[in-house]
Amino acid sequence: MTQKEKLSTIVKALDGKGAQDIRVIKIGDLTIIADYFVIAHGTSTTHTRGLVDEVDFRMSEKGVNVGHVEGVDGASWIAMDYGDIVVHVFYRDVREQYNLEKLWSDGKAVDIQELL
Repeated sequence: MTQKEKLSTIVKALDGKGAQDIRVIKIGDLTIIADYFVIAHGTSTTHTRGLVDEVDFRMSEKGVNVGHVEGVDGASWIAMDYGDIVVHVFYRDVREQYNLEKLWSDGKAVDIQELL
């Protein structure tokens, strides 16, 4: 599965479950952490968990398993590590607090319409 196919699967899964303000940032030129961050938020902690479950389900269907998941217990910020792609799913207020988009503003924003 190509990186673009993985990104597309993740973005479609989030979009299909009503994720808010989905962003994809290319960070590979800035760090070795990952090539891309996908950032979105849910409207409640239950919604946030549901978004993560949907991403996990859709990626597993394609034969791609998450390497590590962090933050499921509190569900205010859940990070899913797919190696080259890290998915951050926040509860809205927590997303505003951490503002990863600003922190990684040197990264290149990807138009998610190309992935839907």
